[in-house]
Amino acid sequence: MSRPNVVFIMADQLRATALEMYRPNTCATPSLERLAAQGVRFEHAITPHPLCVPARVAIMTSRYPHSTGSRRNETFMPAGANHAFRIWSEEGFKTGLIGKNHCFESEEDLALLDVYCEITHRGRSDRSAAPKGMEWVRPAKAIDAAYEARSNVKRQSPRIAYRVSDGPEGDCGTAVIAAQSVRFLEESHEEPFALWVSFPDPHEPYEVLRRYAEMFPPESIELPPWPEDEFDESAPERNRVLKRMLDISQDSEADVRGAISTYYAMTRFVDDGVGQILDALDQLDLTDNTIVVFTADHGDFMGEHGMIVKGGVFYDSLTRVPLIISYPGEVPSNEVDSSMVNTIDIIPTLLRLQGIEAPPEMQGESLPTVTDVSPRDEAFSEYGAGGLQYTMADLEKLPEPYGYPTLIQNLWAREAEGRRKMVRTSEWKYVHDSMGDLDELYDLVNDPWESRNVAADPSNGAVISEMRLRLANWMIRTEDAVPVPLPDQIGPPQFR
Repeated sequence: MSRPNVVFIMADQLRATALEMYRPNTCATPSLERLAAQGVRFEHAITPHPLCVPARVAIMTSRYPHSTGSRRNETFMPAGANHAFRIWSEEGFKTGLIGKNHCFESEEDLALLDVYCEITHRGRSDRSAAPKGMEWVRPAKAIDAAYEARSNVKRQSPRIAYRVSDGPEGDCGTAVIAAQSVRFLEESHEEPFALWVSFPDPHEPYEVLRRYAEMFPPESIELPPWPEDEFDESAPERNRVLKRMLDISQDSEADVRGAISTYYAMTRFVDDGVGQILDALDQLDLTDNTIVVFTADHGDFMGEHGMIVKGGVFYDSLTRVPLIISYPGEVPSNEVDSSMVNTIDIIPTLLRLQGIEAPPEMQGESLPTVTDVSPRDEAFSEYGAGGLQYTMADLEKLPEPYGYPTLIQNLWAREAEGRRKMVRTSEWKYVHDSMGDLDELYDLVNDPWESRNVAADPSNGAVISEMRLRLANWMIRTEDAVPVPLPDQIGPPQFR
């Protein structure tokens, strides 16, 4: 058998617990459940960074943001970086990226893609340019027309905006990406390939077709708890600033339910797209020689902590993502791995399954259960580039009412502020920022909603010491990503 192909499917801003397989009474995803039955589902997969570009660059390089320098949405793949698609291209695989990019920017990197068909949250990224390597499966004008409504979703409030539409289903981005991916498989099935299928949904704008919205009646949505004292003085200032901008407790329950319903519906639309890809693999007799991965770059509050969208904090709603890997006959089927893993572990795992040596600068490790490595009990994430803290006083200089437009207006500053580092185990989550005001500690066993920061509780001193040691050891391990060549001898005699 030849080296296996790869179909790497990524959703954008999809939290793990939006899926029923991670939390009951949320969104049923039969296609992803089918994929999980064929492979391994990871219960605790953590993003290296809860923001689009840094997360994607980290995943594709298998290096943490502090090593790549990609720490903001403006810092794309560094020039000359050794990433998955460079390796696959050099190994003779036909390469493709269909959907959202938000990772590769240089001409050198884009040249590594044999097929490049970009669709973002608001349609084709450059309406004057043809796709590379294959034609659109739908007329370009029809795709553009389907995105007109999404580009102008009317806001229910400064914090909430969602819309149910009745446009042609086949012209919607999720449908086009799925169909384009199926066409890629049909045209590439006789040669080795590595395809990144990158759905922009369920990232905002929150807009979905009516038939999907009707699967999730707003009155059926279960709302998370909103403790009144969650954002008191025990919470770091940046968390309180974010809450003040995005506080949906000011909104009607009907609108909150409507937004969550739309998010679930968008997720189900993505799931149907995944199903089309899995069907194509079966029909083309590719399933047994193709590794399929499903994950997300980061999550979305979607009601938790009284907010919607995201904002540079480390609650599980933003950092915990779905992760499923299938490779029939080579990877166990219908298994759930409960250890702590990171999505930078994906690429080293794929390379190992393909018999390709991972570059030594990669910081991820092969995943347990999928391979024979031992389970791990910790995972890490980070945010910030060393910029000044964005304070409540800074926010109060902007006009009220606050909301999503405010979030975008000051994103440039909040992306860069501080040097936040997070470590999570199955029982605890700890966040430290050498430039911040307060550390965070959450007891995930007794407080799974992460509603109370208990870092100041003296009884948790030993836990904090342990978690700080974990962070310190992680930073030491990942400080020098590229091995430094050693001399043949120790040095001159006087230094031996």
